[in-house]
Amino acid sequence: MKKRVLFYLVALVTTVSMQSCATNYVVSKPATYTKEYKTDAKLASLDTKKAELDRQKLIDSFLAEKAASIANAKNAIKKSEIAKSIRYNKTIDNILTEAETYLGTPYRYGGTTRNGIDCSAFVLSVFGAAAGLSLPRVAAAQSQEGERIEKGDLQKGDLVFFSQGRRISHVGIVESVTEEGEVKFIHAATSKGVMVSSLNDSYWGPKYRFGKRIINENGEAYNNLASTTPSSNGTSF
Repeated sequence: MKKRVLFYLVALVTTVSMQSCATNYVVSKPATYTKEYKTDAKLASLDTKKAELDRQKLIDSFLAEKAASIANAKNAIKKSEIAKSIRYNKTIDNILTEAETYLGTPYRYGGTTRNGIDCSAFVLSVFGAAAGLSLPRVAAAQSQEGERIEKGDLQKGDLVFFSQGRRISHVGIVESVTEEGEVKFIHAATSKGVMVSSLNDSYWGPKYRFGKRIINENGEAYNNLASTTPSSNGTSF
């Protein structure tokens, strides 16, 4: 009887001891895993933040390079446009300066010199000396060159053409356009020779037909005029 009681007592103690060990094992082990998990998560978070910073730096660098490239392109375009404008204005100024040196020159039908000149010879002489261009000899042929311009868009240096009938027979060079829109032009008139007149004049206004721009916005000629060969004399009035 005593042996049986002793056997049960030993068995009970053994069972309790095993449960205690199992409990200690189960409880303590997850604590170790949790610590390791938190450490790994922290490292992963640091890696993610570093990657995000690196990505943002790369994006910022790309955007900065793109902005610089756009700014350089805009500056290049701006400089190019300024250069074109300067070249255009210089060419037009040269044309008008040359034209004004003819003021007072007498008119002569078929004349081509400062001793006497007609309207188309005056225009081709001015454009030849000031811009190196070779316009056709007669007004009707000159009217075929360049780009047609509406009266309201006329600028200094444009050509203005006139006729008494269907055929173009007179030409002048726009000398100025006032704020009110009055167009003044310099030309060789049969009455007073090379002079400045207005499209508002009762004589020239009704005879005006259209305008042509010979010098484009780049300060260059339309229609490759430098290679145009002058032809025979034409009618002027």
